[in-house]
Amino acid sequence: MRKAFNTKPQMKDEKLILICEDEPTLRELIRASLNGAYEFAEARDGFDALGLARELTPDAVVLDLMLPRKSGFEVLAELREDERLRSIPVLVMTAWSDMLDDALAAGADAFISKPFDPDDLKIAVDELLAGQ
Repeated sequence: MRKAFNTKPQMKDEKLILICEDEPTLRELIRASLNGAYEFAEARDGFDALGLARELTPDAVVLDLMLPRKSGFEVLAELREDERLRSIPVLVMTAWSDMLDDALAAGADAFISKPFDPDDLKIAVDELLAGQ
């Protein structure tokens, strides 16, 4: 399922965050954690995540490592190989807290372990976007 939608009226300076997470409740928590400050597109598997990234060119990606159809590592590798998408900041979220070094080596810009603190997520995304 590919799902792209705005959670509020589009404004010219609003950033688009692609949320790649297979659990609907976690996608909702991610959106709520970011306090409606952004537009969102959502993918529940790695295949759709790449399709939406190519279609929408988001400003940042929040990427779960454990996704169906293509893992988060596969998505990250394809994003980093794509000339148009390689500079998009990617925040990896996973329950595998021991994967920090692997995620950073694969090209992630930031890493948050699940369960996550909503404030930490907001700060991490804001910092990723400020560093663009």
